[in-house]
Amino acid sequence: MTTYTNFTVETDSDGIALVTWDMPDKSMNVFTQEVMDELEAILDSVTADDAVKGAVVTSGKSTFSGGADLTMINGMFDLIRQEKATNPQGAAKMIFDQVGRMSWLYRKLETSGKPWVSAINGVCMGGAFELSLACHGRVAADSDAVKMALPEVKVGLFPGAGGTQRVPRLTNQQEALMMMTTGQNLSPKKAKSMGLIHEIAPPDELIAAAKKMILDGLKPVQPWDEKGFKLPGGAIWSPQGAQLWPAASATLRKQSYGNYPAAYAILKCVFEGLQVPFDTGLRIEQRYFTEILQTPEAFAMVRSLFVSLQELGKGARRPAGVEKTSFSKVGVVGAGFMGAGIAYVTAKAGIPVVLIDRDQEAADKGKAHSEGLVAAAVKKGRMKQEDADKLLSLITPTTDYAALDGAELVVEAVFEDQGIKKAVTEAAEAELKEGAIFASNTSTLPITGLAKNSRRPNDFVGIHFFSPVDRMMLVEIILGEETGDKALAVALDYARAIKKTPIVVNDTRGFYVNRCVMRYMGEAYSMVVEGIPPAMIENVAKMAGMPVGPLALNDEVAIDLSQKINRATIADLGEGAVDPRHVELIDTMVDEHGRHGRKNGKGFYDYPEKPAKKHLWPGLKDLYPQQAADDISVQELKNRFLATIALEAARTMEEGIVTDPREADIGSILGFGFAPYTGGAISYIDSMGVAEFVAMCEGLAVEHGSHFEPTPLLKEMAPKGETFYGRFGEKTQMAA
Repeated sequence: MTTYTNFTVETDSDGIALVTWDMPDKSMNVFTQEVMDELEAILDSVTADDAVKGAVVTSGKSTFSGGADLTMINGMFDLIRQEKATNPQGAAKMIFDQVGRMSWLYRKLETSGKPWVSAINGVCMGGAFELSLACHGRVAADSDAVKMALPEVKVGLFPGAGGTQRVPRLTNQQEALMMMTTGQNLSPKKAKSMGLIHEIAPPDELIAAAKKMILDGLKPVQPWDEKGFKLPGGAIWSPQGAQLWPAASATLRKQSYGNYPAAYAILKCVFEGLQVPFDTGLRIEQRYFTEILQTPEAFAMVRSLFVSLQELGKGARRPAGVEKTSFSKVGVVGAGFMGAGIAYVTAKAGIPVVLIDRDQEAADKGKAHSEGLVAAAVKKGRMKQEDADKLLSLITPTTDYAALDGAELVVEAVFEDQGIKKAVTEAAEAELKEGAIFASNTSTLPITGLAKNSRRPNDFVGIHFFSPVDRMMLVEIILGEETGDKALAVALDYARAIKKTPIVVNDTRGFYVNRCVMRYMGEAYSMVVEGIPPAMIENVAKMAGMPVGPLALNDEVAIDLSQKINRATIADLGEGAVDPRHVELIDTMVDEHGRHGRKNGKGFYDYPEKPAKKHLWPGLKDLYPQQAADDISVQELKNRFLATIALEAARTMEEGIVTDPREADIGSILGFGFAPYTGGAISYIDSMGVAEFVAMCEGLAVEHGSHFEPTPLLKEMAPKGETFYGRFGEKTQMAA
């Protein structure tokens, strides 16, 4: 056996080398420069040793590999910044050479003259799947834990180590494009049906099956290196290609509105690469990857959706010196839609949960929510029946607060009423052991005020979930004035246990996400009042990168709720706190037309019975005189939507509500889908440049109101050339 830092190589009596990737001190294998150096050394050794007939590469961990390492990604962006500063003329060539390292290493492997087989035992993502595709044989374990994907497009990149060339040479171009432009996960069965792997084997027979491929005479030549190779889905210039390519380009345009350069690069790599020899295709891919790596979209998306997301998910904001909490029991008080969802995600994480409501019928109804979710998952093959039964067994519906005894955490999710929340807090705390944490899932009531109901405000914290709880990745951890480090640490430990991404927010009306969402919807109200056609409002918002138009979003959260928020805000802060035009619009919708949103089938949209689709309410355009669409600047509407949200994000940082730009970015993307290609609301400002953003906002303020006036902090930062990430000391520094 030969041992490297990250690999072991053991050659059996049949002359087959088993290359086992098992990085020390890491839970998952990832690509680093050292890993690639060692892999190349192993490849050279296998190639040179006449006693070795072939090699099987697998993982010594439960997963195969998650792809690239954070430090490697950071290193790429640092290198780009340094090279552009010191050698702008040669920067592109340097980047081109650097990004080709992995691609040409894989090409060296597949042309080495000896057969290689990848034995995929678990999650296999990105560069690791591209390594597998470069192997001459691929065997995956028959397990739900095995997922294969090329997900780079989700972080602003694309498969740049041969993925865009190998996938469409193994499967038809339509499926190849779908897989790479969406980053979808493939099960072993799906991957085999696409021709991306050759065999599926029982987990305990995986290595034997991989070795057998070599012993059975696996050719050390890839299909595209064979004479007479033909593309499985037909050539680019063929009747099949003539049907596919115009539609593929149009579909991508419809889905992305041109906001994601990496997705377009995938189409270009495949379209151009399949018309030339394979090595030329790899160089085409390398050139496009060099280009994409230098785009602001790639930098911002990698920073937020790869680096920051992982850092926050691992507890970047967790207080030091507080022992980690392992949960043996969690209580949820309030078995309505939100409470039932919280109970579900808690039980799904393997944590016993007590679900309390005022009567047994209500508590049982809360558990029935989980029963419905697991039944649907079992029906779709996403969950085994035994796993469903185990999950449900962990939920105990009851009316008895004594059942909370022994819980490390209780989450209150009752109606947004101060009196009800006070009663629940007192009843729960009477049963909790010393040191247990009480959390309120509130979306509107300040945590500091709610904590006054507690005998121990130091152990009181807010955990704001988003609906539907089982699908939304984000939670806001809200700190009251007296919330202690242990309460924060327990809340973060809980978020990690249930696989949610937390952001830490100081106490304020609307916290962070809802403040930004209200600005988004408020700008739409202004546009409706101005007579901008409602369809244009919705479509331009999606063109700007938002997943849902603001009017459709308001229907989901309920228009009558917006009315209640308006009235509560005016009662607390005075008439000037809400634009009177907005009050009039919402009151007209609710009071005169009975349009409350999706919940009563009538909002800004009409909701006919299925299979008919929802459509904008025709009467909406009759409320105000309509402008001619041709006279309206689409770019200015896009700027209004993005700027009003980004300004609110900047305000929260200036006020100290959000203290870390990573959290402002992640919160805006995961909370309500703020244009992911920007990297988030704060990255949007930093990428544009604060001075340019200030100038844009000043112009918008002249035309559309004082709410676009730049904040004092922005005006201070603009002449200095500062960025939010630079000023607020984000720990994971990346190139600017």
